[in-house]
Parts: sequence; structure tokens; C-alpha cells
Amino acid sequence: MQTTKHQRVPTLPKQRIATLLGEINVHLVGNGPAMVCWPSLMMTGQMWRGQVDHFASGHQMVLIDPPGHGESESLNRYFTLEECALCLSQILDQLEIEDCVLLGNSWGGMMGGVFAALYPNRTRAAVLMNCTASVADEAQKKEFLQMTSVLREQHTVPKAVVDLAINAFAGATTERTRPEVAEFIRSTVAAARADSVCWAIDSVVPRRTEHRGLLGAIRKPVLVVAGEEDRTFPVAETHAMAEAIPGSQFIVLPNVGHLAALEAPEKVNAAIDKFLGEVVA
Repeated sequence: MQTTKHQRVPTLPKQRIATLLGEINVHLVGNGPAMVCWPSLMMTGQMWRGQVDHFASGHQMVLIDPPGHGESESLNRYFTLEECALCLSQILDQLEIEDCVLLGNSWGGMMGGVFAALYPNRTRAAVLMNCTASVADEAQKKEFLQMTSVLREQHTVPKAVVDLAINAFAGATTERTRPEVAEFIRSTVAAARADSVCWAIDSVVPRRTEHRGLLGAIRKPVLVVAGEEDRTFPVAETHAMAEAIPGSQFIVLPNVGHLAALEAPEKVNAAIDKFLGEVVA
């Protein structure tokens, strides 16, 4: 198996924090204002190592293994995005972090919008990538319910599901030019606990509710990022989320799929630097 840059980096210090969604594993590195990173379904906090390399010199980086994923406690129930936002607030309480810049991808981006609306005093700014504020359509609901019906009977993720995840997450350019990213996705999804992550998948996809109305309450700076080659959320769907957030900025990254921060860290980091330079004192 090819070793990726992410796998070569030494292990970061970690801490487990009790929340309403079980004990959450958090990796901590760096000093300065907090930058909290919540990843996509089937991913762990390790997908943000490209951001650690760039931002840890000036920020305390908080990389979250989301509920039921990575080294966090297994899930045994459904949840709402509002509960995920409360989970994050509890993590910040335990780490004695007053407020943060929030980076979220997909699930993390959906949760990040809810968090910014419900916890404005804890949000300095938010960068929401490859995400939506709308419900899943009927075809997507059916597809994911069929997938989780299989996963519930498994402990490990079947190869067919791993292959589907690579297709959904990596853009065409990434598949063609960055095989190490596809391998990172493959190894991370294959290592997931199938009987745990299925609760999260059902909660975030077929059971997801409409949140565009709630996002209208956000008054903090928000950058919404779409991947031009995102096979999960078309650019128009992510743009509709941005339009629901007053004063938000919206950009489309060329040659990028669903995991922007992992696929194109240089582009993402540059966009975050520009955004924070304009809106955070």
C-alpha cells in the first residue's frame, strides 16, 4: 500500500471528551485562536492535516473525530444537526475555548451552519465546504438507506461501499492526478466501524431536515466553498446554501471534488487566509 503524506506525519496529541453523542476524540496542536475542524461522513480529523501544516503556527488546531468515527465512541442512535452543534459546544467547554473559526466539510459544513446560527458568541467565522442546507432527494434517501441496511449487519465496511465512497468523494481530477488522496479515502473508509457509522449516515443523509430558514439567523462571517467536480452536492445546491446565509461569501474551486480540504489543501488554505484576512480582526 502506498504511504501518503498524511500517514507519515507524527501522531498529534489527543484527548477524549464526554458529550451527549458519546466520548469524542479530539487531536490538538498549535497555539493561538482556535480553529476547529469537523470532517465529512466516513472521514476522521486526519483529513485536515493539510490545514494543520499551514495554520498551526498561528492557531490552536482542534481536529475532531466526529461521533461514531475514528477513535470516538461508537454510536447507537440517530441524532440531529442541532445535537451535533451542542456536541461541539460541549467540546469547546471542556477545552476552555470561548470561540473559534470553524472549518467544516460536508457533514461538518452542515453542522457548522447550524452551529453559527445557534451559537453566535462561540463563532468567530465559519468556512463551510461541500455542503447543503436542503433535505436529500428521494433517490438519495433510497440509495443511502439501502447502504446502511447492509452496513448494520457488518462490522467492517464492504469493499463495494469503499469503492462507492471513493467515487462520491474524489473529483475526477483528483482520481487522475492524486492517487495518494484516493488511497487515503480508501484506507479511512475501510477502517470505519460499519455498525457505528451507519447511524451517522442515516442521520445526516436520509433523516436530514431543511435548514435554510435557520441559516438566515447567522450574523457571523461565513465563506461557503463548492467543488466544481463534487459528485455529491452539485455547485447549485451549495450555492443555494450560501444564498440562505446573510452576507456570506461563495466560491467555486476548479478541479476539486467533495473533500476540498483534502484534495486541494493549497487552494483551500489560500481561500481561508484571504477570507479571514478580510473578516477577522
